[in-house]
Amino acid sequence: MNIGQAATASGVSAKMIRYYESIALIPAGKRSEAGYRIYGDNDLHTLRFVKRARALGFSLDQIRDLLSLWQNKGRASADVKTIALGHVAELNQRIAELTEMRDTLQTLAGCCHGDDRPDCPILQSLGD
Repeated sequence: MNIGQAATASGVSAKMIRYYESIALIPAGKRSEAGYRIYGDNDLHTLRFVKRARALGFSLDQIRDLLSLWQNKGRASADVKTIALGHVAELNQRIAELTEMRDTLQTLAGCCHGDDRPDCPILQSLGD
């Protein structure tokens, strides 16, 4: 199938497929005699893997490592688990940071009268 068909079948846009190929995340598609990219079932499977990993928030470097492990049938599952748990730790850190931001903004919004007066604790806090 061509890149458009592969994009439709995998749910990964043609632009992203080209990008993933350009950074060697996935192998470049084979070429027809006319120079068009051609993709097979294995390529689609890899693209779906990448799409799912991106949906779970893995970085491109983490996906590169996961793809390498996925393709290595002699891998240790402990290696995969280490990557996954490292990502969980990163997500927990981001959640904590976002929670702190939300709580701070909620407190500041609660201190703001939200009326016609010019004084605003939100702007004052940002300016401090």
